[in-house]
Amino acid sequence: MPTPRERLFQLLENADKPILLDGAMGTILHEHGIGFDACFDALNLTNPALIADIHRRYIDAGAQIILTNTFGANRYRLAEHGLEDKVAEINRAGVELARRVVLASFKDVLVAGDVGPLGVRLAPFGRVQPEEARAAFREQIAALAEAGADLIVIETMSDLYEVREAVAAAREVAPDLPVVASLTFTRDDVTLLGDPPEKVAEALLSYGVDVLGANCSGGPAQLLRILRRMRKVAPDARFWIKPNAGWPERLPDGRIAYPAGAEYFGEYARFFAEGGASLVGGCCGTRPEHIAAMHQNLAELPPVLSLEWGLAQPQEEAAPEAVAESPSQLAQKLGAGEFVVAVEVHPPRGFSAHKVLAAARLLADMGADVLDVADSPMARMRMSPWAVCHLIQQEVGIETTLHFPTRGRNLLRVQGDLLAAHALGSRNVFVVMGDPTSIGDYPEAMDNYDLVPSGLIKLIKQKFNAGVDHAGSTIGQPTSFFVGCALNLNPKNPAREMKVLRRKIRAGADFALTQPVFDPEKARRFLEDYEREFGKLKIPVLVGVMPLYSRRHAAFLHNEVPGIEIPPEVMRRMEQAGDRAPQEGVRIAQELVEAIRPWAQGIYVMPQFRRYELAAEIVEAAKK
Repeated sequence: MPTPRERLFQLLENADKPILLDGAMGTILHEHGIGFDACFDALNLTNPALIADIHRRYIDAGAQIILTNTFGANRYRLAEHGLEDKVAEINRAGVELARRVVLASFKDVLVAGDVGPLGVRLAPFGRVQPEEARAAFREQIAALAEAGADLIVIETMSDLYEVREAVAAAREVAPDLPVVASLTFTRDDVTLLGDPPEKVAEALLSYGVDVLGANCSGGPAQLLRILRRMRKVAPDARFWIKPNAGWPERLPDGRIAYPAGAEYFGEYARFFAEGGASLVGGCCGTRPEHIAAMHQNLAELPPVLSLEWGLAQPQEEAAPEAVAESPSQLAQKLGAGEFVVAVEVHPPRGFSAHKVLAAARLLADMGADVLDVADSPMARMRMSPWAVCHLIQQEVGIETTLHFPTRGRNLLRVQGDLLAAHALGSRNVFVVMGDPTSIGDYPEAMDNYDLVPSGLIKLIKQKFNAGVDHAGSTIGQPTSFFVGCALNLNPKNPAREMKVLRRKIRAGADFALTQPVFDPEKARRFLEDYEREFGKLKIPVLVGVMPLYSRRHAAFLHNEVPGIEIPPEVMRRMEQAGDRAPQEGVRIAQELVEAIRPWAQGIYVMPQFRRYELAAEIVEAAKK
């Protein structure tokens, strides 16, 4: 009797076209009213009929392999729901459910034990040690194997260290089962940890997996590119491809929508076959109709294709076609009318980012929507902010806004820095003039600039986001920056400030961040005056909120920082607070937030002296 591994490879070798996989599980569960904060895996025990029905629909659509509903059924993810003691029970139930549906279908369908990421970071990027991760994977995979899974699928991974431990665990507890390992990729065709498809393929081969894979990520077009790149370094390997139905978009009512329809997916089944995929299906956003369309298109392929997709070397691919990106999370939240909380963080003076990352985690835990990373604030030397943005997004998982001053950059450097920022994952950019070098660490440093803020906004929105540089030459693919501008709600010359704001909006500004406000009524009147003069403001405004730290701090801002006025009552409160002045500053800021909330689209918190724990109190109150 053949082993499960031999059975899978016999199936692949006897097939004249790719094996068809199933589609999404979570997407359909969400459509049935199951919230994303629920434990999908526990439904194997609490609502087995629903899970069985989804399996049945995929088999009826033509799937030859179905995945168990066990993607998050490991001890770390289940612990989030208080179910860490039910790892074995949930995984066994997942296999048994799928097996019963297969038997009832009277079709030859394989059951794949689904294993997702642990949901925690492994060393050296986190605190979980490799041996701890391997033990968690062993626990889950052993239960899947004992329940009768035909193969193990380790999917939607982003960390090759984690994949290595999962594969090793599978080999230890289920040596006879074939193992698929599949990673997910960002919009830039690398994993979240920056590994390109070629490195991923080489690593998976070195781990000894039976089938290499890519899943989730973007839509079919992206995974076709990635498949071709992986095959260049692994031409004889078997490939598992399960793309999302495009990049997800959050609708105003909170639902998640995917753009790629069934017909489009069906067409790409043929392209995947021609590209060398051995097993194809769908991931997030796909439904039984997507799989049915793929089944129909694969059925229409001529048998002679088997000579091509199994043996042919990958062709040199043309330049990748431009793929429209979904808006940034900040853009989506502002577009949906959410009250957004942004917090400013400062880059470190040296190259160690541990403290700023710790601050970012604190603020993210409190509910901040986005972190704004300043660029050499007060003209003091600091780490380049796009590196800090990249580290925060990669290691903390919260979106950032990159401060991008024009001062000190010529036109050549501006464009190179923008490309670098985009390549590192920054999508939100806040354009400002920047502080003059005369007030900072290096007063003799060059202070020239080729573009004023409105000119830089125009360059980004009308050139880079259209795929060309300042001279009109192509940059390959369009960028997708969401651009903010500066606004003073307490200007000495309101008419001039309004004129500058209109110029920035005409250039393409998407949102505005303001200087700190301590008189919300005066700030609101400025916006009302603008609307009377020019009509409703077309961009959302995030109002600056700065927690005062002491009476001396308040006096400095009032007397030495243009555009900031501290009302006498606020000054009196700070003076009377004495040693409790920092806490009083937080209370004042929290009161300002509530006064601002009715007429602004959000707040922009600016912690002073790196007292991020005080900012966290403001964020927490604002998000309640």
